[in-house]
Amino acid sequence: MTNHALSFKSVSKSYGSNQALNDINFDIAEGEFFGLLGPNGAGKTTLISILAGLVKATSGKVLVHGHDVRSDFSIARRMIGVVPQELVFDPFFTVREALMIQSGYFGIKKNDAWVDELLENLGLADKANANMRQLSGGMKRRVLVGQALVHKPPVIVLDEPTAGVDVELRQTLWAFISKLNKQGHTVLLTTHYLEEAEALCGRLAMLQKGRVVALSSTSELLKAAASNVLRFKLDAALPPELAAKARVVGRIVQFPAETAEDVERYLAAVRQAGLIAEDVEVRKADLEDVFLDVMNKNRDTEGAAA
Repeated sequence: MTNHALSFKSVSKSYGSNQALNDINFDIAEGEFFGLLGPNGAGKTTLISILAGLVKATSGKVLVHGHDVRSDFSIARRMIGVVPQELVFDPFFTVREALMIQSGYFGIKKNDAWVDELLENLGLADKANANMRQLSGGMKRRVLVGQALVHKPPVIVLDEPTAGVDVELRQTLWAFISKLNKQGHTVLLTTHYLEEAEALCGRLAMLQKGRVVALSSTSELLKAAASNVLRFKLDAALPPELAAKARVVGRIVQFPAETAEDVERYLAAVRQAGLIAEDVEVRKADLEDVFLDVMNKNRDTEGAAA
């Protein structure tokens, strides 16, 4: 029997007439690196706030290693370390003091060796005695990660941890978190960087309007996607009938292309429109393609039902 690090059982949350979460059900096994994806407003942060005990679910329950986050709050809370989206910090302390004070909240003393290890692995060793006010946004986010890990929680929850931070921090953070995951820590990640989710997460849940619309291993989700994508650049807009079938970001245009005939048909249509495709390539679908496909299909289903 698989031991569950986290269990979400029929979790719903409403704010008046707004249904933020609607009957969320899934488990995360011990040692998993699990991704929670969805557009803004899908309910990701609400779900994590319920897990952390900051928000009360309207119905259902959340368990951390079998402990209810409400009735067993003190035990459940010690088992998780949450890195929030917001940069929340005390401006009166140094980096080391911030980590030591956080340790005290969990009744932990004399953990200097672990604090030193955190500072080193998060690239904060040379900032240990700097006041929190002196740090850049990226450095403050590193401290938040350190505070979440200072009590060595078996479950690490990362809510958009690399939003707006530099490439160096992202690489440093993922190297450290991946090492902790290999040591047995369970990781729950929400991110808008889908390439991160694809590279790191073994399994994913996708939320849309408070519901789980996809739940599977990353590899299975990728297999279910269109096998290939035609990608090229244009200096002018596509005709509306072609644009409706494409994914366009700036000059970059993508079409789902499962066969060579699909590729030729789209390129011929582009030529007939008097446009010139540059840097043409055919590649495998990635998680962003899967994500957009799932979101669009569920949006179409909702529209048909309405």
